[in-house]
Amino acid sequence: MNPPDTSPLPVAVSLIDESDTDADAAESERRHFVVDAAGHGQRLDRLLALAAAEFSRNHLQGLVEAGHVSVDGQVCTHNARRLRGGQAVDVTLVPTAESLAFRPQAMKLNILFEDEHVLVIDKPAGLVVHPAAGNWSGTLLNGLLAHHAGAARLPRAGIVHRLDKDTSGVMVAGKSLAAVTALVRDIAARVVQRQYLAIAWGEVELALQRIDAPIGRDPAQRTRMAIVAGGRPAQTDVERVAVRDGFSALRCRLHTGRTHQIRVHLAARGHPLVADALYGGRPALGLQRQALHAARLAFDHPLTREPRVFDCAPPADFAAAWAVLAPA
Repeated sequence: MNPPDTSPLPVAVSLIDESDTDADAAESERRHFVVDAAGHGQRLDRLLALAAAEFSRNHLQGLVEAGHVSVDGQVCTHNARRLRGGQAVDVTLVPTAESLAFRPQAMKLNILFEDEHVLVIDKPAGLVVHPAAGNWSGTLLNGLLAHHAGAARLPRAGIVHRLDKDTSGVMVAGKSLAAVTALVRDIAARVVQRQYLAIAWGEVELALQRIDAPIGRDPAQRTRMAIVAGGRPAQTDVERVAVRDGFSALRCRLHTGRTHQIRVHLAARGHPLVADALYGGRPALGLQRQALHAARLAFDHPLTREPRVFDCAPPADFAAAWAVLAPA
């Protein structure tokens, strides 16, 4: 038996302009080709990879499964289908999710302060700050690109620090390169002050403590962070505001800004945040998302160097839970 032929196949390709009406209308492209003699008997997904080489085979296979490919006018959802010479193939090339990551998307921003250099916002829980796998659109970065034209010329659209998706509260973004540069420098120098409110499981014993423990990727579960030898230095001040019925209301101050820092430090002490499933915190007190709110941000204005302090009241779900533990 002769070994299979793995040499590239010539495929006749002609482009067709098409105006689609779905969500990706402005970005989609229709492409058409006819299977020639060299392509006879080959799999559909292999021929598509030759006709649209700029896309990954995995993405093209997903287009087939989603019904974006037809053979002789009939939708085909089977990547392994063998085609015959003379058959006509049409594919709607919907862009990859990653390609949409850095596109403007208008969204409502709760702006606490804005001038030509900085933008301070109250981020709601549920809003992803920066595009990543599983969240390539609908992020704060997309919103900043739509909010002002200068964002497209800035690193990460001016984002200089992040809040986790389900953490609410105040954050700052730069609107000019000079502002971004100064803010990044000040954060690294620990000039920027960030205070959070947190609700944790268990009654924290110490009225005030500093947790100083290095954080890195959890070697056993890559979606988590953990206290690990050789991790990056991380320090969190934790102040006990109130304890009641097996819960603690806490005020936390960051000295460093590691990924999931407060969540990791408190969980390692046996006090995972309420509703923080990733680190072992069960829902309670009406909260279905991690009980963490960025309540105060203090920094020197990056251009004028005027000290600025912004306080941000927690949203209703967090405020109701906090009131149970620490009534006014």
